[in-house]
Amino acid sequence: MKTRGVSTAACLTVTALLVASCSGGGGDEGGDGGPVTLKFQSLSDQPAAIEATEKIVGEWNDAHPDVQVEIVPTGWDGVYDKLITQFNGGAAPDVIHYEAASIVPFARDGYLADLSEYMSDERKQDIPEGVLDSVTVDDQIVAYPTELQSYMVFANKKLLTDAGVEIPTGDTMTWDQLREIAKATTKGKTYGLGWGLSSPTAAFMTLAPGFGGEYFSGTGQDAQITVGDGEMALPELVDAMAYQDKSILPVTLTQSGSEAIASFYAGQTAMTVQGSYQAANIAKDAPKDLEWVVLPPLAGPEGAGQAANPQTLSVNIDSEHVEESAEFIEFFTEADNLAALNEADALIPATTSAQKVMADKLGDENGWSTILASGQHFVSAPYLFADAYAQWKDTVATPAYQRFLAQETDAAGLQTQLTDGWDEITQ
Repeated sequence: MKTRGVSTAACLTVTALLVASCSGGGGDEGGDGGPVTLKFQSLSDQPAAIEATEKIVGEWNDAHPDVQVEIVPTGWDGVYDKLITQFNGGAAPDVIHYEAASIVPFARDGYLADLSEYMSDERKQDIPEGVLDSVTVDDQIVAYPTELQSYMVFANKKLLTDAGVEIPTGDTMTWDQLREIAKATTKGKTYGLGWGLSSPTAAFMTLAPGFGGEYFSGTGQDAQITVGDGEMALPELVDAMAYQDKSILPVTLTQSGSEAIASFYAGQTAMTVQGSYQAANIAKDAPKDLEWVVLPPLAGPEGAGQAANPQTLSVNIDSEHVEESAEFIEFFTEADNLAALNEADALIPATTSAQKVMADKLGDENGWSTILASGQHFVSAPYLFADAYAQWKDTVATPAYQRFLAQETDAAGLQTQLTDGWDEITQ
């Protein structure tokens, strides 16, 4: 890994006074020879997830009187800058909750412990290969993955049935099937599909593996971009559905995913592509007379793969109790614990065993058996390891995709903008 602090320290924008005011660093032993105390900085912000986290920690504390875990509640907003401050000020917690896409620079700069020797063989075998790849940096496992989301298609069963559509029930459905169903259900003032693509980069990057799209090769500062047929297949398909088939409700292309749900509730769209977690929101908020189903995971020519970017639990390399912290995370990610947490967050567990526990409990309620089945299709996400990805996403990719979806540029123009923009950032 790189020399400590090379890239993250460069991002530090806070004052020394703020550093001094941060919460205390790694856990320690009481002056009276009391138990070790581990600080666990948790980003869980939903009431049910907070309750599930507290329950897991409580059970650990009851069973381990010599190693007590203290939850440090921290919201997602501004957490990256907060961690930079904590690491550079020597005040980072022992156990760090975050996401794969954001921990890579901290790992490269040497702030995260290598957990390879602490993660049990059972756990390694329980995590799908693509998910484990997402937390492996320079051959070191720098985090335990915990929760993920996939993109799923939610459908209005009545509108599909009325259009004579046979609702797909296989292990997967193809994008061609989605396109045909969207065309068949586009009638009058009803469109076949609503897809909130105001910020389209995440969706296009996540779903690209189904078409063979990878975008990046190499890692760190040496990462190279390729925007070829596999990377362009999905944006071009969306363009064809929107402007040739006219089966996508136009306004949804400028909306967020949550905003696009309103047209689904109103019967203006027969289907909507959403993050899988929306199943819980739809179950709670949809009109009582809306009979909806979750369609099988979408598959392209290369399968149903979706790029994995899980939430994660890492250990501060400067913790005085790296081994104890790893033991706690091993406990936290046991099947029953991870299933309970993901049920609370309406997400997909990062281990096969926890997915099974959750599936056995929920069955097909609100489409969960179908959603959880998508958890076996996660694959490695090369963009996680490209140092300039976040900057490229915000300043180049998102506006370029937006212009393309608004037909302000064509496919060739989009390819040029994506590749030239990367070269300008990285040169």
